[in-house]
Amino acid sequence: MAKVESFELDHTIVKAPYVRLAGTEKNDKGSTIQKYDLRFLQPNKDALPTAAVHTLEHLLATYLRDELPGIIDISPMGCRTGFYMIIWDEHDPADVAAALTKVLNKVLETDSVPAVSALECGNYKDHSLFGAQEYAKLVLEAGIGDDPFRR
Repeated sequence: MAKVESFELDHTIVKAPYVRLAGTEKNDKGSTIQKYDLRFLQPNKDALPTAAVHTLEHLLATYLRDELPGIIDISPMGCRTGFYMIIWDEHDPADVAAALTKVLNKVLETDSVPAVSALECGNYKDHSLFGAQEYAKLVLEAGIGDDPFRR
């Protein structure tokens, strides 16, 4: 059976919120991609409501691309405690954490969500800017670390 990196993470000892480099892959042509765990909430203690996570997905997909070059994808975790980000090249976790902090502050100032029409979104009615802002505030107040095992 294939090993899945996130299934091997001990979710009982990490301390959210954090940014964690979950893996680096290089192909035979020299291209590099990284997978980041952008954890907002403590695993098995809390979860983002679907409308808030959906809105955060739209906002992060837009605003993080303005801060970090080479983002391939930002996707919500199935457990709804954060997001995965796939990005070209190698980036320092501290730089990713700083970019995420900047973006969450921008979320607090946002008055509209991009791509929330039936044409642009597969579930356009399930959004909550208020919820996204409340969770952004919660993460910012806690502080985003780049060490998930900090004590």
